[in-house]
Amino acid sequence: MAEKARTYFCIDMKSFYASVECAERCLNPFETNLVVADPTRGKNALCLAITPKMKAQGIRNRCRLSEIPNTVKYEIAMPRMQLYIEYAADIYGLYLNHFDPQDIHVYSIDESFIDVTGYLLSLHSDPVSLAKRLMNEIADKLHIPSTAGIGTNLFLAKIALDITAKHAKDHIGVLDEESFIRTLWDHTPITDFWMIADGTARKLERYGITTLRGITAAPEALLYKAFGVNAELLIDHAWGREDCLISDIKQYKSKTKSVSFSQILPRDYSLAEARVVMQEMILNGCQELMRRRVITSKVWIGIGYSGESHPSTHGTTRIQYATSLCSMIMPSALQLFEQTALAGCKIRRLGISFCDVCDEGCEGYDLFTDWEAVKREKARERAVLEISDRYGKNAVLRGMNYLEGATQRERNGMIGGHRAGYDDADRKS
Repeated sequence: MAEKARTYFCIDMKSFYASVECAERCLNPFETNLVVADPTRGKNALCLAITPKMKAQGIRNRCRLSEIPNTVKYEIAMPRMQLYIEYAADIYGLYLNHFDPQDIHVYSIDESFIDVTGYLLSLHSDPVSLAKRLMNEIADKLHIPSTAGIGTNLFLAKIALDITAKHAKDHIGVLDEESFIRTLWDHTPITDFWMIADGTARKLERYGITTLRGITAAPEALLYKAFGVNAELLIDHAWGREDCLISDIKQYKSKTKSVSFSQILPRDYSLAEARVVMQEMILNGCQELMRRRVITSKVWIGIGYSGESHPSTHGTTRIQYATSLCSMIMPSALQLFEQTALAGCKIRRLGISFCDVCDEGCEGYDLFTDWEAVKREKARERAVLEISDRYGKNAVLRGMNYLEGATQRERNGMIGGHRAGYDDADRKS
């Protein structure tokens, strides 16, 4: 017996951060010029979001303050990540009033997939009416505008959101495999499609392929030679096919595990200044390993440079023992940083990943290890973690956190690299 056709929603909050700031100010984001950015970072500060009204004036979403025309008057809202998380939680709470959490996949802070297949009959609704009901509920209770994609699989729901809904008056796009092939096979640019990045598009173009129709017409052997196993996904998506279910996503467990951190520096840093920040990142990473009770034996470091001065550089090193102790990881990681960083080039981005992490029960050293020193360091760091968890991340700081160029004190008050907004006025009811 053939499986019953499924119906998925992909619901996205329009200009989420900017819409939240408008909601807090009792403003209409479709009538207000507002950007979410930190002006203390200078005229080139990145705008995390702009209102739909500014988008309608041809201003791109992830622009910099300096790129906004002088003729456009606008209000700047400082980022408040904690507030946005609270709004996202409230939106998820609205979903839970109608759907089981097993049928919801939160894709990002402002976007979710919902399998509504089993709810249409019980809610006495068709897909479009139910989507409108949810969107109206979000708008009425939280004053956040949204867009929805409806599809017969997760991929089509996402494409209906990203492409089709933009041209619909009710901000709802609907696709099945037949309408997808009929309306979007010749759509350009091909990068508008989910999971087709610029690099993939450039490689396809080398074979004269610029549309999904071109992918379906190309020899599969050619695609597998160019993209390896990823060709299967590329071909399926070109036909509008996707077998993955939300239940599959929830059951998925990564074969490899890592603990990673990255940051964009507030200005161009010298090698010496960037080294201070990398020290902070190594220490912070070791503390996170200890908090999660895992250990690592391999560290990756990546470095990005100012503007187009030089392509990014990166490298990997192995630690002598699998451990979470900063005293054992720091020397090797700093040596890797010094080997990887280009002297004379201004640094703007740093990243570090503690790879192949495993349970701390696998920890082991050699016969010459000073076990008393290991125990003392562990006890000290766990005490620091306990104090930080109870009184805040800045309750215990190191001397390096006060050196020129250090960023950890400021980042301890951030979420996702942006201001948490803890010091702002209480959220309006």
